[in-house]
Amino acid sequence: MHPEHPEPHPEHPEPHEHGPDEVPHTHPDPGVDPHAPLTGGPRALRIGIGGPVGSGKTALVAALCRTLGEQLRLAVVTNDIYTTEDADFLLRNGVLPAERIRAVETGCCPHTAIRDDISANLDAVEDLEASLGPLDLVLVESGGDNLTATFSKGLIDQQIFVVDVSGGDKVPRKGGPGVTTADLLVINKTDLAPLVGADLSVMDRDARARRHELPTVFLSLAEDKAATPVAEWIRGLVAARAAGTPG
Repeated sequence: MHPEHPEPHPEHPEPHEHGPDEVPHTHPDPGVDPHAPLTGGPRALRIGIGGPVGSGKTALVAALCRTLGEQLRLAVVTNDIYTTEDADFLLRNGVLPAERIRAVETGCCPHTAIRDDISANLDAVEDLEASLGPLDLVLVESGGDNLTATFSKGLIDQQIFVVDVSGGDKVPRKGGPGVTTADLLVINKTDLAPLVGADLSVMDRDARARRHELPTVFLSLAEDKAATPVAEWIRGLVAARAAGTPG
């Protein structure tokens, strides 16, 4: 306790003298938010997660919430046509508090809400940021679509596209904007490959041919519940954003 302050003073907004026997120290600046977002930017990093119906998008979102939820301030926006099924799945599994999840009922093809008329999704993201305070990461999950699903750059900063092996090893070869242009391609459910006769080496070869230098990862959430390669990719983006370098 300072001799000048007989009662504890939490912030010391004004300069003051320290006692002669007091160890020199500093006080928090009341004008600086101690909980500023890790991204260092004016808003959260927004990552879109798209892909065909049944490819495992919601399960991937759940895994990422479990893995990153204690390290990053994150929230999720889900898209379904007429229901809140994906958001309900996340809530049932307790991957995030309810206030960190927003459900958008698109009432139309999912790609319309994430690419053409993004207003409902933008409103949901901005509502989360306004109600929760600074965030590091917002995941925006598309409703199930096909290989043409892409996100508007007005909505997200980076796009993950998820396909799975159940359609056979021809899926990457089919291409489409989701496969060829997504910032990260996830080939999911690799544990099923022997059951459906999918050759992962063929999928890897074709993905490289279609995507050139863009990264592709193989994933089985049955074997890797933390979605490790995807989580590491996201951590790299967050770190780059915090450092002010391109992701």
